[in-house]
Amino acid sequence: MPRLHLLLTAALAALVSSPSAFAADKIALVVKSLGNGFFDAARQGAQEAAKELGGLEIIYAGPAKATAEGQVEIVNALIAQRVKVIAISANDPDALVPVLKKAMQRGIKVLSFDSMVRKDGRQMHLAPSSGPLIGRKLAALITDASPTGGQVAVLSATAQATNQNAWIAEMKTVLATPAYASVKLVGVVYGDDQTDKSYREAQGLLKSHPQLKVIVAPTTVGIAAAARAIQDERMTGKVFVTGLGLPSEMVGHVKNGAVKSFAIWNPVDLGYSVIYAANALSKGGVKGAAGEVVSLGRVGKVTLDANAEGAMAEPFTFDASNVEKFSKMY
Repeated sequence: MPRLHLLLTAALAALVSSPSAFAADKIALVVKSLGNGFFDAARQGAQEAAKELGGLEIIYAGPAKATAEGQVEIVNALIAQRVKVIAISANDPDALVPVLKKAMQRGIKVLSFDSMVRKDGRQMHLAPSSGPLIGRKLAALITDASPTGGQVAVLSATAQATNQNAWIAEMKTVLATPAYASVKLVGVVYGDDQTDKSYREAQGLLKSHPQLKVIVAPTTVGIAAAARAIQDERMTGKVFVTGLGLPSEMVGHVKNGAVKSFAIWNPVDLGYSVIYAANALSKGGVKGAAGEVVSLGRVGKVTLDANAEGAMAEPFTFDASNVEKFSKMY
């Protein structure tokens, strides 16, 4: 039996065998892949929210690699377990729609978070920020890294990642304005949210573009891998890395000069908010209609737009002045 089956089966079996599980609503948090620091932090927030709300059991699951096929397999297992809600960060916006429709037909509520599922495959989407806000932030981080502009390349997650593609598109729009005339985007590559592949792709960018000034990675796996590649290739101070990363993973790269600044929203708050939104869907307080206000506990509230999407806030910038402080948190 593959390791994924074993992990998921063991987790579900533990819930079923627990007497308290029968009285609890099961909410499944399905992430892009296991072993990802961003989602590990989101899991902490999810558990915090479940404790506050009471009567909830959180099932945390994800494939070993960030593939849609792995997530489809997990969702099918969750349907069989009759969970109340599936909250998923999608590896592919379209490939998951059929199995999530199947879940909804069985009475399971579905929301996506972080990386969106196509509208017909979920009832609502909770975004940690909005595409325009993230696009502007990424462009500003490029200027922080290289004030005089120059060649810039993007190291993304998967080619099908809804959120990454939207953020990159928004960034391109900003870079096309006169204020960024000195910046030239020379390529976009994909590391599939795998450390080794992201590292190799970063090395490839350095070799393909000798005049490269900045690598932008809007993925926590990619930014850390790219920073390591910069150091290993002895390009520190010549090429800078920026994007979206976790303070705990980036503090060393900031200290050694590979990274001047980067940004991220609080993944703990995201996981916390997802469970509040999932609970509201489960209880019928929210149905995923435009204009609905969703309460997210201590995080506040979001209002759903015409696509049943709600956005939290602009990413927060980290640099040498604050990264060590926050690295102790997540």
